Amino acid sequence: MDHLIHFLIALILLVLFFVADYFRRKYYNLPPTIFPCLPVIGHLYLLKQPLYRSLFEIAAKHGPILYLRFGTHRILLISSPSLTEECLIKNDIIFANRPRWLYGKILASNYTNLSWAQYGTHWRNLRRISTIEIFSTTRMNEFQEVRVEEGTHLVRKLVSESSSPVYLRPIFHHITFNILIRLISGERYFGRELEEKREQFHEIVKEMFKVGDLLNMEDHLPILRWLGMNGLERKMTKLQEKRNAYFQALIDELRKVKDEEDENKKKNTMIAVLFRLQKSDPDYYNDKLIKIFLLNLLAAGTDGPVSTMEWAFSLLLNHPDVLEKAQNEIDKVVGKERLVNESDIANLPYLRCVVSETLRLYPPTPLLLPHQSTEDCVVGGYHVPRGTVLLVNQWGIQHDPKVWSDPERFDPERFVGFEASKDRFRLMAFGAGRRACPGELLAMRMIWLTMGLLIQCFDWERTTEELIDLNEGLGLTMPKAQPLVAKCTPRSMTQSLVS
Repeated sequence: MDHLIHFLIALILLVLFFVADYFRRKYYNLPPTIFPCLPVIGHLYLLKQPLYRSLFEIAAKHGPILYLRFGTHRILLISSPSLTEECLIKNDIIFANRPRWLYGKILASNYTNLSWAQYGTHWRNLRRISTIEIFSTTRMNEFQEVRVEEGTHLVRKLVSESSSPVYLRPIFHHITFNILIRLISGERYFGRELEEKREQFHEIVKEMFKVGDLLNMEDHLPILRWLGMNGLERKMTKLQEKRNAYFQALIDELRKVKDEEDENKKKNTMIAVLFRLQKSDPDYYNDKLIKIFLLNLLAAGTDGPVSTMEWAFSLLLNHPDVLEKAQNEIDKVVGKERLVNESDIANLPYLRCVVSETLRLYPPTPLLLPHQSTEDCVVGGYHVPRGTVLLVNQWGIQHDPKVWSDPERFDPERFVGFEASKDRFRLMAFGAGRRACPGELLAMRMIWLTMGLLIQCFDWERTTEELIDLNEGLGLTMPKAQPLVAKCTPRSMTQSLVS
């Protein structure tokens, strides 16, 4: 009898909870939700990996704007270009903050790096340094020769290794890491010294993005940490210690180089800029802040472009007709007497279409980094309370048949006549609004040039008759589940172009 009474009381309380929640939503004009929203866990029971696909299926069934609850967090899920524009342009400042999640606390140095900093004076200062001192068009043009030299080195390296199948991800990581190290220090590391540094950093970045999943239960259910179920937090802390040691050693080495050489020779490098700022204000521009800058540049500047190029070549190998068309375009525009360079890219529209279509199918960050509202606002005619976490499903928008015709088909020609300014919220590879990635220009130049060189200088084939596996891995970004291996054969003119 007692058990029956307890069951009835629990049932009545549960019914009252749902009824109260229903009328609260009606009264405040909150966005649509999904029934039931369970006590404690909210809508977490609906989710599975990969999260962007799960949220896409939910939005396809329930609509492009949804008000969900992930444990203790209120979530605004947006899955349409127009609503994204409303959030990130009309309500840009309101949604300029980041939620205070474990990743930002531990791996973003207590929310102090550019990606996870709270919107305010510190973030504006980081953004100013990034856009003016590091990623400006002037800065990119100053280091164009570096990208050309590294591209040539990459072609030579592949020529020497082309007798056996090539793992492409390490190749792409090699060139992006070298370019960024030279942008930072002005120095080029060689041989084993470079490979050791690159391998160490590659492992750090791989672990970082692996633990950065937005579905980390310890974020949404803090009670797990209180109960000692904090394995992810311990893993992040251990990774932060490893990463801190790596970057402190790098700073010490760069400072030693700077002290030994003429300062004027290094005045245009990123580290020289940061050391000058440190000299003017050592308390603010301390080694911790410099490490944050180096990490942001190297992590985002390698993982995004590397993944994009690996996906692009996977698609090209599965569609040899597209690969042949891209190669023919380069032969026609550039010829066979010189290597493709960055000034050619404007005259290679099909190559640019291939890259854009790759970014549409496999965006580097399938769910844009989460935003959080700092005050009440209106989105889609609905009231959104302060403190709501905004998730924009970029992958979902770019795979939505209402936005793109036949969205699962690889079709670079769909981007012929595409106007980035007009259609910016249909394709958002680098985000939008004031929290958009400031390194877009550098990333795109590295991708275009590297792909142009490899398509121009080599003939590419799959290692077997089977199509390349296009399954996605898990994490904050979108890596390939299986590394790409391909056969490459130097074309007849390649040796003379790089000799």
